[in-house]
Amino acid sequence: MNQPTGKNESPRANGKRAWLAIALLAAIALAGWMLLSGKRGTDRKQAAVASSKVSSTDMAGMDMSSAGGGVRLTASQIRDFGVTFDTVKVRVLERLVRAPASIATDETRIAQITPKFSGFVERLFVNSTGQSVRRGQAVAALYSPDLYAAEQELVLASRLGRASSGSSVPGIGASSVNLPAAARQRLRLWDVSDAEIDAILRSGHASRTVTLFSPVNGVVTEKNVVQGQSIVAGAPLMTVADLSIVWAIVELREADAASARLGAAASVEINAFPGERITGRVSYVYPTLTEQTRTIRARVVLQNPGSRLKPGMFATVVLAVPQASALSVPAPALIETGEKTYIFVRMKDGSLMPHDVKTGRRSAGVVEILSGVDAGAIVVTSAQFLLDSESNIGEVMRSMIGQGPAGAMRDMPGMNVLPGSVDDKGADIKGLQLPSASRK
Repeated sequence: MNQPTGKNESPRANGKRAWLAIALLAAIALAGWMLLSGKRGTDRKQAAVASSKVSSTDMAGMDMSSAGGGVRLTASQIRDFGVTFDTVKVRVLERLVRAPASIATDETRIAQITPKFSGFVERLFVNSTGQSVRRGQAVAALYSPDLYAAEQELVLASRLGRASSGSSVPGIGASSVNLPAAARQRLRLWDVSDAEIDAILRSGHASRTVTLFSPVNGVVTEKNVVQGQSIVAGAPLMTVADLSIVWAIVELREADAASARLGAAASVEINAFPGERITGRVSYVYPTLTEQTRTIRARVVLQNPGSRLKPGMFATVVLAVPQASALSVPAPALIETGEKTYIFVRMKDGSLMPHDVKTGRRSAGVVEILSGVDAGAIVVTSAQFLLDSESNIGEVMRSMIGQGPAGAMRDMPGMNVLPGSVDDKGADIKGLQLPSASRK
């Protein structure tokens, strides 16, 4: 039997040497990876610092180097960005009251065509509701037995007057009673025009019909007669309304009754024309309250060129009620974050600096300022959100490069930025698994 020599090694010894070699190579690879990672991290940090220094001064062409989050703009940048300014000053605050309304006909511009005698409608010249008429336009021709008899009396009186004035009978003088004038006056009281009376006298014959004319310009809003119909004295035939001026009847809540003052400015938005506003003033406040709706009515007079506004249309009226004067700024100047309110103020050196302000009452386009700025300060009223975003970015950049509050980056939760440290709780980086104490 052959005995094993010292040159022959057992398989266990060979396996142990292989594992030691693999462990040595893994340790060398790990050390190289950690060294390379630390160098890359340092390079990234230096690059970020350099980039921050450039961004904080050159972002959007703005200079954000001043403290406190201010922004400095050149004249060309102010023009290009559309930045506008206004002054903090004392303004009259107005309370706005919104109320529903409806368009109505101006009652002072309504006329009725009513004959003062009985008769029959021989002909209608205006025969439909809504038809436009002019002042002096013929609307109907009527036949009246009573009127026809009065016209015959006029013709006879005129003949007798001429005969009596030329009488040569001794002892018979001219009559002291002017019969033609009396007959003429009787026809005038029945609204027969002088032109028609003169035409009767020239012809020497009574006219069968008499013509009625429109007393105003407008449209026929009501027609109560048809051709051939019999009429009685005092019965209205037509109603004509002038719609060049209309009313907006406002229904105010009982609590807003004090806002309805004579002469108060009113802005009317018609539902049929959204976005259009018509200005007017309160001309009358009705002295009674509508019990069914518990509202008080007010009247706003509106010009109506082209008759665009139709009676019956719905509208919304905004009444501006002056209140006390107060220090205020235009509403667009405010930047409201939910917790605080800021405005950008132009400082003496030309920079735009955000100021924390407290606001009070709000009016039509302006807001009362209780504290934070003084009267005479110049504030930004447009493009301020762009300035706010650039100012916030500048603050972040200064914090990243160590110009912000101490520990601003070090205290961020979940981050460990100590030099050379590695958090083994991190995820795999590009497929490379970090060694763990639990791994064997």
